[in-house]
Amino acid sequence: MKCLILAAGYATRLYPLTENFPKPLLKVQEKTILDWLVDDLDTAGLIDEYVVISNHRFAHHFAHWAKTKPQKITVVDDGTSTNETRLGAVKDIQFAIESQKLDDDMIVIAGDNVLSFSLTKFVRYAKEKNTPCIMRYYEVDPKKLSKSGVVEIDENDRVLCMEEKPAKPRSNWCCPPFYYYTKEAAKMVSTGIDSGCGTDAPGSFIAWLCKKLPVHAMEMPGRRYDIGNIQSYEQVQKEYQGIK
Repeated sequence: MKCLILAAGYATRLYPLTENFPKPLLKVQEKTILDWLVDDLDTAGLIDEYVVISNHRFAHHFAHWAKTKPQKITVVDDGTSTNETRLGAVKDIQFAIESQKLDDDMIVIAGDNVLSFSLTKFVRYAKEKNTPCIMRYYEVDPKKLSKSGVVEIDENDRVLCMEEKPAKPRSNWCCPPFYYYTKEAAKMVSTGIDSGCGTDAPGSFIAWLCKKLPVHAMEMPGRRYDIGNIQSYEQVQKEYQGIK
């Protein structure tokens, strides 16, 4: 299994911290955000390569970090240098799959979130379902729902539909940026793009895919810290107590 880590953003809302430095390498407590994610996933013993998708401005930072890690980590430079010219998450996924000739099941994760629970629970869930999978959490705030991926599910966790940033959310189930692609699903990313699925938000591919293949949604078993601005970064520094 491969792990694709989305880390090509420019985190403009965190300036000046991220003006010349990537958000996923900011420290939370004693470790970087990426350290928390990779070290946790590695305990499952199922991932043989981590592929970090970066932009051109920050690729050398990730390459330096990768040299400090015992895992096999490949850093992919998507060639963009500004927030205005970024490819978007789905096209970054496509770029990594095609440039690295990836042909495997994969977990795709945002590199700028920290979690209070182990992602290995999600990997085990996906392996049991043997389908593409996402996570979901219950959100009551309509404003937050309208800025997220929102899913409808049936009584067996199957995703009936998904919409990114809906004007009128049809449920309270939000989808965080953590996904499991089967080998079959990973081969369909280019088809999804060609068919007109959105490319900026990573969940846009799942919104398209759930109409083609069964997709299941595991309820998130803990808290996710989304570091979007200086205030949220300061908050996670104070509150985060590691993975339980």
